[in-house]
Amino acid sequence: MYRRLIFVAAGAVFAVIAAVGTLGAALASGDRSSVSNTQSCDRTCLDGFVDRYLDALAAHDPSRLPMAATVKFTEDGQRLNLGDGLWNTATGEGTYKFYMEDVQAGEVGFFGTMREAGEPIILALRLKIEDRRIAEIETIVVRDVQDAQNLEKRGHPDPLLTETIPPSERLSRADLVKTANMYFSGMQLNDGKGDYPFTDDCDRVENGAEATNNRTPGTESVIAAQSNSVETSSRQRSDLTYSAAWGCKQQFQSGLLHFVTRIRDRRFVVVDPERGVALAFCFFDHAAGKTRTFQIPDGRTVTSGPTTPWTWEISEVFRVEHGEIRRIEAVYHRCPYGMGSGWSNWEDSMSTRARSLSPSLSQ
Repeated sequence: MYRRLIFVAAGAVFAVIAAVGTLGAALASGDRSSVSNTQSCDRTCLDGFVDRYLDALAAHDPSRLPMAATVKFTEDGQRLNLGDGLWNTATGEGTYKFYMEDVQAGEVGFFGTMREAGEPIILALRLKIEDRRIAEIETIVVRDVQDAQNLEKRGHPDPLLTETIPPSERLSRADLVKTANMYFSGMQLNDGKGDYPFTDDCDRVENGAEATNNRTPGTESVIAAQSNSVETSSRQRSDLTYSAAWGCKQQFQSGLLHFVTRIRDRRFVVVDPERGVALAFCFFDHAAGKTRTFQIPDGRTVTSGPTTPWTWEISEVFRVEHGEIRRIEAVYHRCPYGMGSGWSNWEDSMSTRARSLSPSLSQ
């Protein structure tokens, strides 16, 4: 009996040694398939989950994905059963792909294009990964063929958005969020007199179109181009019309964005100090009514902005360097006024404060 116990114990010891050796070999070779799901998910791992999600989406088959038992899925702010919505109508993947990773928080963001009924669309995606399984899925689907084509014409995201920042120049997670949030606070009820932390060469892209420094003849910003956004009398004065030809700081210093009355539910979902990137999901409200008439910094009165209440549902990413915003890329579409994200309670949904999805990692 004792001899048998000795042999069993010896066998267990050898099994442990073998297991440790296998794990070490897997880590040394870079093969993470043998590593426990409790191991952290690096950039390649997080991007791989996005690719698997897109493949499964195009195949209309969510069963291909490793899901947490309590997985939650939203599309355009609505909670749906996984497999509903775009899962029924996607017909293929597109050519534009932009990945944003937060390894510490296990979050990954993505801007890209897909095909729906054969037509190009834009997809903004957030995945939360826990124990190598998808726990949360948040999506915004922009069904505008021209916008999707514009994004695909760009070919790839601005190289600065994926460039590594030297360790000595990296900001903390808290400072990244603080600086990026100044963009939202500066636009909300914009008066042209705030602190706008933009570099001189700051550039912004909205749904694939250049929204700053755009000298293309006849080009206007998406907001100013809305048929009901600016009074005819104001349109006739170029200095009173918000312009995509201006730089980031000039747009904000104009005071002409005052009609964006509230930017709320500011959820920073990906924060990446290594690349100086902060990605947020939020809403831009336009209350219309009396908020359309306001004074710009030189004292003149302007009537501008939407004539009826509505909201942008938006996902926007910022590249921050030395405490200033240098690049911005946004994906958004119009939605009912005051709509929620499906991820916040009522108080947070209406709040204009910045929130990190991983407050314990905010330092």
